[in-house]
Amino acid sequence: MNLAYCWYEAAHWMLSPARAATDVTKQFFDNPGNPLTHTPYARTVSAACELFERGTRRYGKPVFGLGTTLVDNQEVRVRERVVWERPFCNLVAFERDSRKAAEQPKLLIVAPMSGHYATLLRGTVEAFLPTHRVMITDWTDARMVPLAEGRFDLDDYIDYLIAMFREFGPDLHVMAVCQPAVPVIAAIARMEAEKDPRTPRSMTLMGGPIDTRRSPTAVNQLAEKRGIEWFEQHCITKVPPAHPGFWRDVYPGFLQLSGFMAMNIDRHLTAHWDMFKHLVDGDGDSAEKHRDFYDEYLAVMDLTAEFYLQTVDKVFVRHELPKGEMIHRDKPVDLMAIRRCAIMAIEGERDDISGVGQTLAALDLTPNLSSDKKVYLLQEKVGHYGVFNGSRFRREIVPRINAFIASQESVAAARL
Repeated sequence: MNLAYCWYEAAHWMLSPARAATDVTKQFFDNPGNPLTHTPYARTVSAACELFERGTRRYGKPVFGLGTTLVDNQEVRVRERVVWERPFCNLVAFERDSRKAAEQPKLLIVAPMSGHYATLLRGTVEAFLPTHRVMITDWTDARMVPLAEGRFDLDDYIDYLIAMFREFGPDLHVMAVCQPAVPVIAAIARMEAEKDPRTPRSMTLMGGPIDTRRSPTAVNQLAEKRGIEWFEQHCITKVPPAHPGFWRDVYPGFLQLSGFMAMNIDRHLTAHWDMFKHLVDGDGDSAEKHRDFYDEYLAVMDLTAEFYLQTVDKVFVRHELPKGEMIHRDKPVDLMAIRRCAIMAIEGERDDISGVGQTLAALDLTPNLSSDKKVYLLQEKVGHYGVFNGSRFRREIVPRINAFIASQESVAAARL
């Protein structure tokens, strides 16, 4: 049995005395009554203590914290409400106090279930709040789901999506950020094959691994090289005691985070060294930006082993979707069946997770969808994160998505 999780928990426990001593030291050198507090020596010690504390902390689930937005240039209040609930996912709606808001298109953002919480897309949600009725999938940390709730695999993921689409369709627009691009297009293909009247009007696929044979990245190549047996042996462990999901097989979030960090370790080390210097220099604004980013980035969740292994095997090793070999509940996932739901594919020029062409494949694999229902955007000068967040996303990508959704709304209105 892989004991990585037990060792991880033990390491946190063993560091507790050092963390407590560090906390006392920091409070001593931050105390306004201490004559050393404002000296370079005190700031250096305090900065070192903070970096140690942050480097050994277990980060909890962040909050969206989107209290207000602008609708027609009027500031309105935003409330979060769970509108759909299952053991492994809640669907959170961002309700706004505005009459105009009730007339805007519905947008369901499917957050990636790849180690980070849905709050990683806080900026994505914020960008669409002024113009759409936004909902987002808030996936549950697998270690928090009791074993009695059963398994959750890729088929279950697709089942969840179909249930959501039927609940809130047919006037629904779906946005899949990275990993969920495959289950989203699979769910819609199944609905189209059954001529489901509640099929969403459009799907926007952003940096998704539809066909990882195109421009394969280091992540894609690793999966093919190792094979599914390696991942099962080295990446799967059981949730230790003291958690609701005790004894559930999971892919731990801390392993996924280690992989993310290793890909850009120089950048992360430089960022932490810069923060140390900001704290010593008393540059509180720059230090706060660092805290905000890493509070989100270092907060991770566990994935069920069956979902993780199936995703690696079907998407990254066997390439079942682009080969036409993917099966859901004993029925084929046939992208040829997609004839009504419009598709927008968005890629980042510098994406090192999903290479250029992998998301574009969705347009090539749906020949029965008319060309006027297909849109492609290759965003220059952005990497994977920049596809769904950041200044270029807000300035250049969001307006294109808004125009795409508006065009599909116009087509639907013309049919009435």
